[in-house]
Amino acid sequence: MTLSKQYEAVIGLEVHAQLATNSKLFCSDATTFGAPPNTQISPITMGHPGSLPKTNKKAVEFAIRMGLACNSTIVKENYFARKNYFYPDLPKGYQISQHTTPICAGGKVPIQVESSKRFVQLNRIHLEEDAGKSIHDIDPSHTLIDLNRAGTPLIEIVTEPDLNSAEEAFAYVTEIRKLVQWLGICDGNMEEGSLRCDANVSVRLKGEKKLGTRVEVKNLNSIRNVKKAIEFEIARLVEILESGGTIIQQTRSFDASNDTTFAIRDKEEANDYRYFPDPDLAPFVLSDAYINEIKLGLPVLPAAVEEKLITQYQLSKYDAAQICESLNTVKYFEAAAKHTTNYKSVANWMLGPIKSYLNDAGLNYRELALQPNTLADLIQLIEAGQLNFSVASSKILPQLIDGSKTDVLAVAKELNVLQVNDVDALETWVDAAIASMPDKVIEYQKGKKGLLGVFVGAVKKMSQGQADPNKVSELLIKKLNK
Repeated sequence: MTLSKQYEAVIGLEVHAQLATNSKLFCSDATTFGAPPNTQISPITMGHPGSLPKTNKKAVEFAIRMGLACNSTIVKENYFARKNYFYPDLPKGYQISQHTTPICAGGKVPIQVESSKRFVQLNRIHLEEDAGKSIHDIDPSHTLIDLNRAGTPLIEIVTEPDLNSAEEAFAYVTEIRKLVQWLGICDGNMEEGSLRCDANVSVRLKGEKKLGTRVEVKNLNSIRNVKKAIEFEIARLVEILESGGTIIQQTRSFDASNDTTFAIRDKEEANDYRYFPDPDLAPFVLSDAYINEIKLGLPVLPAAVEEKLITQYQLSKYDAAQICESLNTVKYFEAAAKHTTNYKSVANWMLGPIKSYLNDAGLNYRELALQPNTLADLIQLIEAGQLNFSVASSKILPQLIDGSKTDVLAVAKELNVLQVNDVDALETWVDAAIASMPDKVIEYQKGKKGLLGVFVGAVKKMSQGQADPNKVSELLIKKLNK
């Protein structure tokens, strides 16, 4: 959306990522998605008097992993605070969060919008527990509560007010989603609520230093909705200012049915939450040795892998970026590249037919049964002229994709799709095709070179698709141009 030349947007984002731990942040209750309602709860989740929380060490490790990946400063002395705010689906009546001492301070995340690359500055990354879920669409008269999610560990990744467009916000959330998946700390599934985003949006006159009054759009559950909600809010705020109105600081929600937002409450200030250190949780101190141990266990980050794909494997920037969409995709590519030097073909197969199959099946590269060496064998047969890409993708790949068959040559023979390269056989078909269309021969020789495809098609039909089309074309040109 084009913003009025008179104004500029200022956007800050808060992304909540559910950490992929087996248990909750302060107790051993399971965090499995989709379990029957209220089956993953205990006295601690329920906030019973006398129940004592205990910090999940794995959640702390995951938060540090994210901070290191974002070039944040890891804060060594940490404690949790109680955020006193009424959550109908958090039985304690308060949320345990980090306020004064977020575990990660500062940091930056790279984004690219069109040809422009830059870093988005982070304010902090902190740990907190998730709330349960209120369900309004099952019973017409009552709100139902599922507390399975209550207490699930989250990290909240908070930017500075450092974004200026819906497009930048889209790129940022896309990068965050890729990064948490890459690090193995969150599955990034926005539909299941594993990743959610709140957007703080304001507008101001260009050149103005003071930030405008902001509104917060809560719980955006898809990257596309983040973009649409911000676009709508920018237009709405500009319209208010241009009509002489006053913007009210408030919290809003997004209606995906019509791509608009609506007010749900006036915004509270931070001091309304009455933070104080949780007396039941001891502060914790992180040692340099512990932080370094986590740092050594980090995978190579996407930007470095993308550069490697370009320099070592000679992939285009576009192909490298697509391969780097996930760590599993990179691992599959590098495994296939051990069995062939035709790296471009590996990328073409992965980003073309195989990706289409995975999308249709709702799978990812970690779940792909087709082994990388089998893909390399398929590419080798194409390089050797024994198969063409069209036949390989439409007939052979479906036979291999479930992993039940691994001998590509045997499958090709079974389907009778191996290309014929024998010159004598090809000449027989070519001569027959030319003899069957004398009128087309005359037209071709008078300059209608596009008729070559008609002859190639005739040979293809005679050979039942087994004639090598490239060699057929060479023979046809040679004979027709005599």
